[in-house]
Amino acid sequence: MGSKSKEKIIVGMSGGIDSSVAAALLVKQGHHVTGVTMKTWDDSSPAYWGGCFGPAQKDGVESARRVAAKLGIPFHVIDLSGEFKHQVLDFFCREYLAGRTPNPCVRCNKSIKFGVLWEKAQGCGIEADFFASGHYARMERGGAGGRHLLKKGGDEIKDQSYFLYGLTQAQLARTLFPLGGYMKQEVRKLCVDMDLGVETRKESQDFAGGDYAALFAGKAVPGPVVDKQGNLLGKHKGIVYYTRGQRKRLAIASKEPQYVIEVKADTNSVVVGGPEDLYTERQVVSDVNWIALESPRGTMPVTARIRSSHTGYAAVVEPREKGKALVTYKDVRVGAAPGQSIVFYDGDVVLGGGIAE
Repeated sequence: MGSKSKEKIIVGMSGGIDSSVAAALLVKQGHHVTGVTMKTWDDSSPAYWGGCFGPAQKDGVESARRVAAKLGIPFHVIDLSGEFKHQVLDFFCREYLAGRTPNPCVRCNKSIKFGVLWEKAQGCGIEADFFASGHYARMERGGAGGRHLLKKGGDEIKDQSYFLYGLTQAQLARTLFPLGGYMKQEVRKLCVDMDLGVETRKESQDFAGGDYAALFAGKAVPGPVVDKQGNLLGKHKGIVYYTRGQRKRLAIASKEPQYVIEVKADTNSVVVGGPEDLYTERQVVSDVNWIALESPRGTMPVTARIRSSHTGYAAVVEPREKGKALVTYKDVRVGAAPGQSIVFYDGDVVLGGGIAE
């Protein structure tokens, strides 16, 4: 997008500070902006409050509507509750019930927010050249080999590139990140200066506010907590509430710190051990999506992030067949839990990423 061009842009609006300021900046630049909000929760969904999914989403929709009216731009609510349930919620539940730890935001970004939302908006007759969001990430168009590059946001603390590694080249080609170079405090000030009226809204980046209990009503079955030798140490309330590396809420008596080292769906058991049992030299990742290069031909040094807030480990990535790769850490490290995303960086550039096996 040229700096002086006036484009037709759809902005995904949640009703919060970031997406509201993103829309306002694009309007100020003179673009033809349309606000869209995706409706993911309906009355048949589990009833709980918090996060970006739940009854509280109705407040977000109305907040986005008010901001759009203040900016003088068209606004549409697009019902994606069916797609969200099928592609995000059902996947999330299946993974946890299988003893894995999925990241619903990664799944939602690729499949829903930057996928189905764009397609449905087009199907509703909303003409647009680009899709913009309030994510803290940056784009470089036509980078090495002509590929569109995804880069960290200018604000290292708020950087959200980790959640976006699954985007395809086609999705990146139509994507804009108006807040990419901003610091969070700058965005807050802009929100106040532009009188958008959402500066007091709470942020909810976790899709369920971190409380998943309602999603597993009747599905979470209590079972044994055991050590590596299989000795019974206690009882858990359901494997869906435990993930590798967890120390809290184990409800077992032990003189030494105990951590979850494995969640076994086949026996409905949680295995615990010492911190040394969490360390690993290498991990296999599947469903790898390469961004900065089409298909790497050999090993490459990377910084591997195993969660969004993680600063990253020095590692080497070796591509494997069938969309897999082997990550070997420079030093023995606490690895990602099965189901979590491992994202590979070269400095600020996202090379790609995949799911820990």
